Amino acid sequence: MKTKILVTGGTGYIGSHTVVELQNAGYEVIIIDNLSNSTIEVLDGIEKITNKRPIFIQMDLNDKVGLQQVFSSHADIKGIIHFAASKAVGESVYKPLLYYRNNIVTLLNLLDLMPEAGVEGIVFSSSCTVYGQPDILPVTEDAPIKPALSPYGNSKQINEEIIRDTIYAGLPFKSIILRYFNPIGAHPSAEIGELPNGVPQNLVPFITQTAMGIRQELSVFGDDYNTPDGSCIRDYIHVVDLAKAHVTAIDRLLTNKSEERLEIFNLGTGIGVSVLELLSTFEKETGVKVPYKIVERREGDIEQVWADPKHANEVLGWTAKESVGSTLLSAWNWQKRLRERGIQ
Repeated sequence: MKTKILVTGGTGYIGSHTVVELQNAGYEVIIIDNLSNSTIEVLDGIEKITNKRPIFIQMDLNDKVGLQQVFSSHADIKGIIHFAASKAVGESVYKPLLYYRNNIVTLLNLLDLMPEAGVEGIVFSSSCTVYGQPDILPVTEDAPIKPALSPYGNSKQINEEIIRDTIYAGLPFKSIILRYFNPIGAHPSAEIGELPNGVPQNLVPFITQTAMGIRQELSVFGDDYNTPDGSCIRDYIHVVDLAKAHVTAIDRLLTNKSEERLEIFNLGTGIGVSVLELLSTFEKETGVKVPYKIVERREGDIEQVWADPKHANEVLGWTAKESVGSTLLSAWNWQKRLRERGIQ
């Protein structure tokens, strides 16, 4: 019998790519998603890539009774990968209660029900935002946690503390916290990719939509930061590389490869790329010009951050493999596929 994994937010951007990698690795996947920032058609893409359609349950994780019924119906769930959360930094500043409800209560419900359901481990989707603006670059897992610059970042910090306290209290499961840097790109098949509802909150889909003519121009938030070209610097990682790290993490939890009950890993490439550099690389890879304008800084944005991925490389046994150029090209191929389908 295949090991069964629950993936919350599994029709979302990172979630869907992780479901593909889990199924390709031989796991059976159950997805819970409320489709607040994804579409049901994502399941078609997953099925085309893997020749298997995951079990799908449309539900909000704030519904604890409904979640309990899921665990009752699927008593053999061994692990959870928890993606489901609201994720736009800018939006969180103006809708803090939405972010705290969606990002914290949902985790509490999962952790509360895991012991009685016999779930052995949970991989938590965290973020480099917990480091704030780091004092030292690149960022290691030992870097101090800074006061959050947004409710989104604060929700990730709080969730990490909740998991740490829960593990310390002796509850019978393990956890791996994965702190992402900036996932971009799409599956090489162009069957799944990043498809936000409405106006994109993330940079790369806004770039590809602008290049396609869907958006008039891209807004670059600030060119007066203390960086070589004045724009913010991030560590951009291919979403498929990121998805594979989750498979490695769930393998590690369920096969007891570590005696530690809680582990934390940074997931990044170790290379910092500015917004303007990213734009230039996109144009070189695709041959398409992207109109843009410089606007005021955006509240909650960090000036520059990139990972030291050594711990993940050596201990988790995972390494980011794709270049920024190939990753951006995959995002553009996904955008062209959407146009072919008449979606955008």
